[in-house]
Amino acid sequence: MGRRKKSSGGGGANWMDTYGDMVTLLLCFFVLLYSMSDINKEKFEILVKAFNPSAAEISQIVIDSNEQPGEDPLISSEQPEQIDDFDELFYTLSQYIEQNNLQNDIEVSKGDGFAFITFRNNIFFDGDSYVLKQEGKETLDILAGALNNVTDNIKEISVLGHTSQASPDIPNEPVSDRFLSSNRATEVLLYLQQKNFIDPTKLVASGYGQFRPISKFDTAEERARNRRVEILITKTDDVERSLEEYYAESESIKVETILDSQQEAAQGTQ
Repeated sequence: MGRRKKSSGGGGANWMDTYGDMVTLLLCFFVLLYSMSDINKEKFEILVKAFNPSAAEISQIVIDSNEQPGEDPLISSEQPEQIDDFDELFYTLSQYIEQNNLQNDIEVSKGDGFAFITFRNNIFFDGDSYVLKQEGKETLDILAGALNNVTDNIKEISVLGHTSQASPDIPNEPVSDRFLSSNRATEVLLYLQQKNFIDPTKLVASGYGQFRPISKFDTAEERARNRRVEILITKTDDVERSLEEYYAESESIKVETILDSQQEAAQGTQ
């Protein structure tokens, strides 16, 4: 009589079921760890109760009595300092200017508690006009987008309109000169206001006519520099200062930036 073959009892591919269950449990475990990466007291209580629903109270939670509201006890206090909002604004505008080759038409500087942007007149307006050009609208769209996330930190946005003396020796006619600069500043302000990104009470427009030049009136190039729109953005904690003080600090920053660039260029050629 032949011997009966013993059953292997291996169950075929049943071992794969056990393996699949183990992988599923591991996946659930790591998902649980991920969900607890931003742990707080409430989350931990829910977790403990899920494992022990009959517990009368949760007594195994360690609470830091020095923890302030909104702080995460698992986050190290040695984390890198967050970039200042005005730094982000400054770099966003600087990149836009560089990418669109607008260095000769837009200047941006950042000082202690303020950002100062100077737009040459050709960006926004044609000569003797206060109708905002499409190119100017696109530039203001970029500015509004950059400001949209920092409005709580903005104290005021001042739009400053300037003209230039048309002749080196003859001042402009006062009424048209003042109206032109004021209307240009107002047009820029209204376009920004229509974007609805900031409280309108924080928007101010001023027209200075030809009386705040940053260059002489002798040549066409100098007069072109004077025809400009400036936007001064101040932070909420900025100390009230006069426009002359903002000008002085802004110009000193530009000079320092030029000197640094010249030094870097000189080092690069050595």
